[in-house]
This record gives sequence, structure tokens and C-alpha cells, in this order.
Amino acid sequence: MAVSNQTIDSMKINRAIEHLVEKYSPNGNRIGWLMIASIFIEAWDLYSISFVLVFIKNIYHPSSLMLGLAAGATQLGALFGAIGGGWLTDKIGRRKVFLATMIMFFVFGVAQAFAPNMTVLTILRFFLGLPLGADISNGYTYIMEFMQKGKREVMGNRWQFMFAVGEVVSIAVVLVFIVSGLNEDTLWRVILGLSGVPAVILFILRYNLPETAIWLIQRGKFHEAKKVSMEIYGDPLDMLPDVDYDLPRPKLSDFLRHIRKDPIRWRASVFSWISGFCQNVEFATFAFYTPVLLVMLNVSGIVQTDLITLCLYIVAAISGWVGPLITPKIGQRKLSIYGFGIVFVALIIGAIALYTNTTVLLPFVIAMMLWGHYWDAENGMTIASMVAPPRYRGTASGFSYMFVKLAGFLGIFLFPAFFDLIGKGSATLFVALFSLIGMLASIFILPEVYGFSDTERSA
Repeated sequence: MAVSNQTIDSMKINRAIEHLVEKYSPNGNRIGWLMIASIFIEAWDLYSISFVLVFIKNIYHPSSLMLGLAAGATQLGALFGAIGGGWLTDKIGRRKVFLATMIMFFVFGVAQAFAPNMTVLTILRFFLGLPLGADISNGYTYIMEFMQKGKREVMGNRWQFMFAVGEVVSIAVVLVFIVSGLNEDTLWRVILGLSGVPAVILFILRYNLPETAIWLIQRGKFHEAKKVSMEIYGDPLDMLPDVDYDLPRPKLSDFLRHIRKDPIRWRASVFSWISGFCQNVEFATFAFYTPVLLVMLNVSGIVQTDLITLCLYIVAAISGWVGPLITPKIGQRKLSIYGFGIVFVALIIGAIALYTNTTVLLPFVIAMMLWGHYWDAENGMTIASMVAPPRYRGTASGFSYMFVKLAGFLGIFLFPAFFDLIGKGSATLFVALFSLIGMLASIFILPEVYGFSDTERSA
């Protein structure tokens, strides 16, 4: 179809976008689940290594910093992947990015199993993090652009449920291999290498997904946008012409300026950055090192620790499922307040238990902490992606996820040394400060944005 040199009223573009997010399609729900499913891969990688760190340490005898760097390298890679992937999502399209990320997931995930030493393993895990960060920012654009307003918020919040499912499955698989008597060197390689399997499955399931109609509209590709809209919604988008227009491309440098124009967008985005950092400090420190913490405190042996942790993450999965269900009733703001508040109280109790050596309380404290965490971590990415102008949605998702991954890297990398330096109880109190900050941000910064409109009022 020929490209028109004429201009088109931006109101028609905005009206078409708003029209799409008011529509409902069962296909949109399926696409949402396919995007959320990629969280399973991240959860597998992130939590499975927390179980095999013990074996890697016994084989290679790394320093605490090197061990933390190997564990956190994917978080550092994801930090760069989130920014680069978000920008590419807006520049070249959603579909090209998600297909590329699945291929990279498979290649670097499997390559971990053949790492000859800690240095190579760390490098491979860094490169594995690149598609991890890119896919999250890309996936949220699909959810926000293929799902109906009111339903996309619920689907976006389900990422923590999928995270818990990945953790439960990884723990169960680790338990099976430990009980089978597999030697330590083979065990850690198999566990990490298996992360490539779900990547292949997702690549196959996603392969035939179309580009989002909203991105096509933003690029002036109206003919293809109308075709996708008919396929997904049965709607021909009559308000748009059936010829393509050469529209100006958004500039990355204008991203923050556009968001700042709208006070609701700006406050919601600032909250998502604060929330993302604070919630992942919670997880990347206290929760991530739960298996190591339980063993260090002689709560149980390795097998018993894995069983306890499995039970804890079943609790987390239930919380991750309940949170999205109650979001339409209580809104995003209260979900964050309740989540951060529960974690704050749990960590204070946990610090007291550690100071007084009342280790029997720790499993209950961790269960309480995870319940709250799987609420406060649910909506940061959802909010950032939902309130962003569609032309910058990938960039906004990636920018928000950057704060999540920065906290993840710093927490996983530095917490073991920090833990040794100031002690168990003091380190737990330090983490509680971030839960308090998240709760205060929920109260004083976050406006209620459930059902937010996509109309670019200030773009």
C-alpha cells in the first residue's frame, strides 16, 4: 500500500487507540497469558540458582562477592536489556523483539550448563539477562495494547503469580535431582541449563502472534493495523484511512518530557520507579537468600530447607493469584499500601527473631513477608506501562523495569557481604526501611489509576 504524504489529524489516531482498549477479545486474554508466561523463565533462573549456589560454592570456592556477582549477573544484564529492549520495542515493533528474546533465552540459558568456571558462568548469566529485561518491557506493551481496559490491569498484576509458579517448579525439580543422588557438578549444570526448555515452548506458542494494532497505528501503518484489528477484535477501525501515512517517529529524548506534562502519568510513573526498586530490594535480599539463611541458622538441612521453601512459595503463589482478583475491588493504590505494610511488619518481627535467636519463627515470618511482597510487587510494572503514552510504552516499561533490576543486582551481589558485615538482624532491619519507603510512596505519591484511559491528553 502506498504511503501518503498527507497529514492526518492526531485526534483520529488517539480515538482509534482509545477505541481498541475499550474492546474485548478472548484472543487478548490468551495473548496476555502468553506474555506473562515468560516470567516463568525469569523465576526459574533467579530462584534455581539460589538453591545451587551451595553446590557451586563447594566446587569453585569463590569469594562472597564473586558468588553474589554470579548470582546477580542476570539482574545486571536485565537492567541493560530493559532499557534497550524497551526502546527497540517502540522503534522496530513488539513482535520482532519478543521473537528475538526467546531465541536469546534459549542460547544463553543452555550455555550456562557448559560453563567451565565462575568467570564464564558470570558472563553467560549477564548475557542471559539481556533478553530477560527486554522481554518483560515488551510483554507489558502487548498486555496493555491487546487487552481491554479493566482487564489488562488484572493480567499485568498476575506476573507475580507466574513468578511464584516458576519458583515452585524450580524448587520441586531441584528436590528431585537432590534426592536422586545426582553429583553436585552435574546437578547445578542441569538445573541452570533447563531454563532453555520453556523458552523454546514459548517461542513456538508466540510465533504466529501479530504485531499490536496500536503500534501499527502509531507508525502510520493503518492498512496493516485495520487487518490486525479485524483478526483480533472483528473491528475494521473505520475512523482510520486504508492507506499508510508517513508519521514522525517519537524521540527517546522526549519520553520523560511527555510524561511530565500529565500530573497523573507523572505521579504514577514516579511511584512505579520507587515501588520497583523497593519491592526488589525485599526479594533480592531477604527472600532470595531464604534457603541459604535457613541452612546458616540451622533451621534444617538442605533437603528439609527445600521442602520448607517449597511450602513458602506455594503460599506466595496463592497470594500472587489473590492479588489480581481483589485489584478491581480495592484498586492499585490500596494493594500497594497493604502489600508494603505487611512486608514491613514481617521484617520487623523477623529482625527481632534473629536478634533473639528465635529461629523457629523464621518460616512464619518469611511466609508473611512473601504474602505481602507478592502484592506490593504486582502492580509497579502494570502502572508504568498502563499510564505511558502508547508511542513510548515500550520505553516506559523498560525504564520502570530498570529500577527493579538495579535493586535486584545490588541486593543479590552485595547482600552476602553486607549480611556478614552488620549481622543478620541489622541487615533485616535495613531491608525493612525499603518496605516503609514503598508504603509511604503508595500513600502520598500514587493516585488511583485503575481503569486509566489511553487518551494522550498531554502528548
